[in-house]
Amino acid sequence: MADEKDVLFQVLDGVATITLNRPKAFNALNESLGRQLYDALLECKQTDTIRAVVITGAGRAFCAGGDVKSFAEHAYEIDSHIMRLTNLIHSSISLMARMNKPTICAVNGMAAGGGMSLALAGDLIFATESAKFTMAYTHIGASPDGSSTFTLPRLVGVKKALELVLLNPVLSAQEALAWGLVNQVFPDDRFVEEVQNRATRLAHGPTIAYGKAKALLYNSTQETLETQMQLEALSLARCGHTKDFKEGVLAFIEKRPAHFLGQ
Repeated sequence: MADEKDVLFQVLDGVATITLNRPKAFNALNESLGRQLYDALLECKQTDTIRAVVITGAGRAFCAGGDVKSFAEHAYEIDSHIMRLTNLIHSSISLMARMNKPTICAVNGMAAGGGMSLALAGDLIFATESAKFTMAYTHIGASPDGSSTFTLPRLVGVKKALELVLLNPVLSAQEALAWGLVNQVFPDDRFVEEVQNRATRLAHGPTIAYGKAKALLYNSTQETLETQMQLEALSLARCGHTKDFKEGVLAFIEKRPAHFLGQ
């Protein structure tokens, strides 16, 4: 990765923690951070010993969205600048969705604009009690990116998605939970521990089965009932050839915890 550590990367007990590390800028997304985020996620995808991924932010924010100062600095080439940045972020989100490893977005503070979009791209989204969520794009005359126009209607419906985009309410963590935007909310003083516990549990799980489940769920809206059931059957049959499936069946019969290897 680049010398500038706009993204911190740590692996512990099968869990890769990716920390957006521009705290003075509230971890706003620029090209350097976007490139390092993509590189970190690519390493997660390609490293077999990494079996779960956590994305969080340094300091008081998860991510304040796109770096608005960089938009002003690149006003003379704003279209190409935005395309470079969005290509990096969108490629990162594709990696998150397509890798077998479960991804957790651990929202430790404000998630605004592209930061909220990035948070919603996690397979699981955990928030600290003090976290805030707002779309914010139209505050600067921009339309949304970061896959949020894909995720939001699926999470809250089109009308509520439009409310979030057009009126830009700032949701508390508990409000985001009530809207169905996050999975769980934890007290600030227990947040890191609770996230790590869940990530470690996932890292010790049946990684291939997780990946196949992700693919089935993320692609389900493109299928008919019958084609989706056929895909389910094919996926389950392929799981039957994995070491983890054989271990899971044997552990069930022997009435003991399964020891999954991610194989």
